[in-house]
Amino acid sequence: MVRSGSTVLQSGAQYRLEGEIAQVLRLSLMRGQPVWAHKGALVAYPDGVEWHLRIPGGVGAAVSRVFSGEGISLTYIEATRPGLEVALASNQPGKIAVWDLADGPVVCTSGSFLAAVGDVQIDVTVARRAGAALFGGAGLLLQRISGRGQVFIHGSGDFVPYTLAPGEKLLISTGNLAAFAESVHYDIRGVGGCLKVLFGREGLFMTELTGPGRVLVQSLKRNRLRQMQRGA
Repeated sequence: MVRSGSTVLQSGAQYRLEGEIAQVLRLSLMRGQPVWAHKGALVAYPDGVEWHLRIPGGVGAAVSRVFSGEGISLTYIEATRPGLEVALASNQPGKIAVWDLADGPVVCTSGSFLAAVGDVQIDVTVARRAGAALFGGAGLLLQRISGRGQVFIHGSGDFVPYTLAPGEKLLISTGNLAAFAESVHYDIRGVGGCLKVLFGREGLFMTELTGPGRVLVQSLKRNRLRQMQRGA
């Protein structure tokens, strides 16, 4: 039975998003259907839902995952009977977007991956350019999700979505990039000019993305938000 306001996925799972300032994902599962989730994302679940920590890709992927900023393991969730619902959320205010892997793999920056359902593979990919890895704000290693299913991506604040044409470029302030299609090229560009560097509050570089592909920008800088929370 489809619950009011729910969207049915091809896998048979149902989901709905609730809230405005800090959205929550409510995911109703089929029996034995696995869900990968960011550690600490579980908000509530009924008896009959089982979860444990698991390393995507096995022990061989553990070292690279450490440097991705996502930790070694993720939360692996299963339902022992159909229709059980889990509530998942980030520990920061923001919105949740759905990425269908039928449109291709997605690359998530640190803290943006919330959950994935379906026959998915979660890997760590290396930034193609050393400069982008060091100064682009997303780090050297990024989390890549591929396969068949849906990925739920968390963005701090609100999402600003873009769809880039082949060769089209988009400049994003460091820390505002949430996720992008694997087909999008990720690099950096200097802001130029001493006054911009000293007083522009954008740092030395902007993140430069080149299409084709989908891009999700978050309106709040995730790193700056964490600093504000620590100082509160």
